[in-house]
Amino acid sequence: MFGRLLILFIVVPIVELYLLVQLGLRIGLPPTLGLIVLTGFLGASLARQQGLSTLRKIQQEVRNGRSPTQELVEGVMILLGGIVLLTPGILTDLFGFALLLPWFRKSFARKMRKDFEKSVLKKSFRHGKSSGFRKDDDVIDV
Repeated sequence: MFGRLLILFIVVPIVELYLLVQLGLRIGLPPTLGLIVLTGFLGASLARQQGLSTLRKIQQEVRNGRSPTQELVEGVMILLGGIVLLTPGILTDLFGFALLLPWFRKSFARKMRKDFEKSVLKKSFRHGKSSGFRKDDDVIDV
């Protein structure tokens, strides 16, 4: 976990700065700044559009008496994508735009759900809950 946080908060910003400097050297400072502003506006617009669409899907699922779990996960991903697009950077912009693409978002959400289920099952087996008994006090979990 610490390694992932280290990458997220130290390595990614360093790579982003390097890429922005290289882009600035190639196309110049004004176009680079313009690109940063453009991706921010475009990202906010796409996040708003996708967010409203997902909100309508959530409302439809609730009206039909179903749990809008998938839609809620996608809504969080849209929010994250919009936030990431507001931060300057090339890699973060690519990731943010990817989260705003419905096919990528659905695929990513499915993978996250499977990883979460594996993690929960692994922890359940590790703590002796797979058989319904707790090892420390022999209480039956129902």
